[in-house]
Amino acid sequence: VSAVGAGLLTVAGMAQAPTPTTKPAAAAAVAPQAVPAKIALIAYEQVAAATNEGQRAIQEIQKKYAPQKSKIDSESAEVDSLKKQMQSAPSTLSDEERASRLRTIDTKEKQLQRDAEDAQTAYNADMQESLGKVMQKIGPTVVKYVQDNGYTLLLDIGQQQGGVTVMWAAQGTDISQAIVNAYNTSSGVAPPVPSAPTPAAGARACRA
Repeated sequence: VSAVGAGLLTVAGMAQAPTPTTKPAAAAAVAPQAVPAKIALIAYEQVAAATNEGQRAIQEIQKKYAPQKSKIDSESAEVDSLKKQMQSAPSTLSDEERASRLRTIDTKEKQLQRDAEDAQTAYNADMQESLGKVMQKIGPTVVKYVQDNGYTLLLDIGQQQGGVTVMWAAQGTDISQAIVNAYNTSSGVAPPVPSAPTPAAGARACRA
């Protein structure tokens, strides 16, 4: 997002930069002419994830974390199995044995939670870093597109942009897909080979 913002601010700065003048101060008070607004919307992070380059990055991260996901799935299955055994335990089970089983379940459940949280944190960090690089590379394509098409304002309507809520927009205002197409063409990166995503990673990729 910063890449686009920097690029647009640079363009805006060049357009609005004051020029040396020797005119009287009174002349400077003349109101500038209004510029007709033409607004474009973009879901910037989602655009990065939808490009061929972004899709490849997502696949690589999913592959990297596949072993950790398998480990977590195994730990979760073990905890579920122990809970079911506890529920079906005979009434003759001693208090000592019952307490021992409950401690085992608690220990394994806490370990599962720690492993899952650590894996999710690392996964999110890698995803953010990878997509962040793609977002930076998309910046020039976005700036060129809005300039070539006469837009005067660009708003990011991505999920992580809490400050902008668009209630309605005319058809053709959202340029997200146009940017995906333009960047795929300029980057020359081919679409990734489809692969079956893991449930957790696949859900994150869809959100992205």
